[in-house]
Amino acid sequence: MNHDDLRDWSKRAADWAHDYHMTLRDRPVRAQVSPGETAAKLPASPPEAPESPEAIFADFERIVPDAMTHWQHPRFFAYFPANAAPASMWAEQLANAMASNCLIWQASPAATEIEQVTTDWLRQALGLPEGFTGTIHDSASTCTLSAVITMRDRATGWDSVQDGLTGQALRVYASAQTHSSVDKAVRLAGIGQRNLVKIDTDAAYRMDPAALERAIEEDRAAGRIPAGLVICTGGTGIGALDPAAECIAVAKKHDLYVHVDAAWAGSAMICPEFRALWAGVEGADSIVFNPHKWLGVQFDCSVQFLADPAPQIRSLGLRPDYLQTQGRDEIVNFNEWTVALGRRFRALKLWFVLRAYGLEDLRTRIRNHVAWTEELAEAFRATPGFEIVTEPRLALFSFRYAPEGGDANAATEALLARINDDGRVYLTQTVHEGKFVIRVTAGTFDCTRDDVMAVHEVVTELARA
Repeated sequence: MNHDDLRDWSKRAADWAHDYHMTLRDRPVRAQVSPGETAAKLPASPPEAPESPEAIFADFERIVPDAMTHWQHPRFFAYFPANAAPASMWAEQLANAMASNCLIWQASPAATEIEQVTTDWLRQALGLPEGFTGTIHDSASTCTLSAVITMRDRATGWDSVQDGLTGQALRVYASAQTHSSVDKAVRLAGIGQRNLVKIDTDAAYRMDPAALERAIEEDRAAGRIPAGLVICTGGTGIGALDPAAECIAVAKKHDLYVHVDAAWAGSAMICPEFRALWAGVEGADSIVFNPHKWLGVQFDCSVQFLADPAPQIRSLGLRPDYLQTQGRDEIVNFNEWTVALGRRFRALKLWFVLRAYGLEDLRTRIRNHVAWTEELAEAFRATPGFEIVTEPRLALFSFRYAPEGGDANAATEALLARINDDGRVYLTQTVHEGKFVIRVTAGTFDCTRDDVMAVHEVVTELARA
């Protein structure tokens, strides 16, 4: 294939993409295949000779779409959304065509400076104060790892950068509702799973600030070193929301570095009426949220805001001779803010989406998702045999099927299997206080009220069956 071929086949791919999105409602949301089925359709050995674009594209159409779970389907209500607005896809085409590695300013001046400007646009949109500086990572897991490494090094006076951890028992605190990426981060940072302290929560599943203070004081008395705190704003399981102001006050009293995980719920903070859910967040050192979850900027695009980037750069920054920009000592090189050296031009799709839709359109979508989710929860609450287990938090709630005289966990699990095999909607599960529950989270970019309410129609029909 050459560039002339690429021009023709790119047009063909664009036509295919348009047809794909226009027909998503006709497809089952979840892939209806068995493990190994797709691999069996591919040759066991690579081709020795070139194959024609016609043959390659024909195999793509034959093998791939029906073996994919369709994340852009308007009736995808599983996990959290991973949106791709048309403007984002357009920007990705252009970024892919340039195929730049934006590792330092010199290698990508426009990418670096558009990232600086667009992350500041987001800072303003979220209501964060001046002084916070943003950068784009691939995912919230990388943001959290970067923050935990910074906690580690700050607690050791940065001796750990050169010497590693030499017997210190560092402690990181979080609630039981935090994402598993926090557990992974403490493992990868060398702090260790046993040194991640899960703090008790209150009746609303929010971290208890008094329990946090007790845990810190007990660790200090035992000779351990409190290093940092991870606050949850919109937990993956049930959308739990820690009391940010109170927890940050405790952390700052004990000189702990604070990271706020708002990967999903952070997008909702472009709506001023939701900001009370993370009141006090301006006291944090690090905040992460994912525009690729709820703002239409397709995966991957995770934004980290830092009150002061210097500590993270001190932990993660390296500038060998071959990465110098001659004569530009103080220039921003975003690879020094994160784990990876190579970086994609992620800011382009952020720039396009913010301009193509504007904040008011994005606010309207989020407000609709929240309202429709609450309406759906009320429909289940009014239906005999169903029980709301966790109340709506923004656009997330959980329910279970509890027919009279039956085992609710078994009945709910069996019902979920029928729902996802049916294909009209896609839902996932969690276990909450020993209860197997079905999570519902609305947020697909182009879903409608009818799409959201279809969950009730499909679920109750399959329950009756």
